[in-house]
Amino acid sequence: MTPELDLSRRNMILAGGSTAAAVALAACSSTPATSSPGAGAGPAGPATTDPSGSASGSGASAPATEVAKLADIPVGGGIAATLNGQPILLAQPTAGTVVGFSAKCTHKGCKVEPAATEFDCPCHQSRFDLATGKVLGGPAPRALDKVTVTVDGGAVMAG
Repeated sequence: MTPELDLSRRNMILAGGSTAAAVALAACSSTPATSSPGAGAGPAGPATTDPSGSASGSGASAPATEVAKLADIPVGGGIAATLNGQPILLAQPTAGTVVGFSAKCTHKGCKVEPAATEFDCPCHQSRFDLATGKVLGGPAPRALDKVTVTVDGGAVMAG
C-alpha cells in the first residue's frame, strides 16, 4: 500500500512560498557560495603610485589594463571606472598620484560613488576618504578594499 500525498491547497501554497523565500534569500546574498576572500578577480594589494608612475608595493601578475586617463581624474577628486567589468573608484589626492579602491561598500555591498571630496555610499550613507579609502562616517565597518593602480604617461593602469 502506498501512502497518500496530501496535495491540499494549503500545503501547495506553503511549499511554493517556502521555495520562493529560499530563492529570494539566495539572490540577496552578497557573495557567491563558491568564492573565498582573496580569490578571483577582486581587488588586492597597495593602491598608491608616485608621480613617476611606479607602484609602491607589490602588484598583480596579470597584465595591466588602462582604466582611465590621468587628465580625467581631478586633483583632489575622484571618478568611477571599471576593471574587468567590476566597478572601481580612482582618486588623485595630489598631482600625479593616483589611488584605486573597490566601489563595493564594506557595509552591505552597495555601489559607492565619487562625490566632490570623498566617496559616498547612497544606500546607508557611509562616507570614505578619497586618498585612503578609510571610513569617514556611516555604518561601514572598514575601509574600502584597495586596487593596485599605476600611472604610465597619461594613462592610469590597473590589474
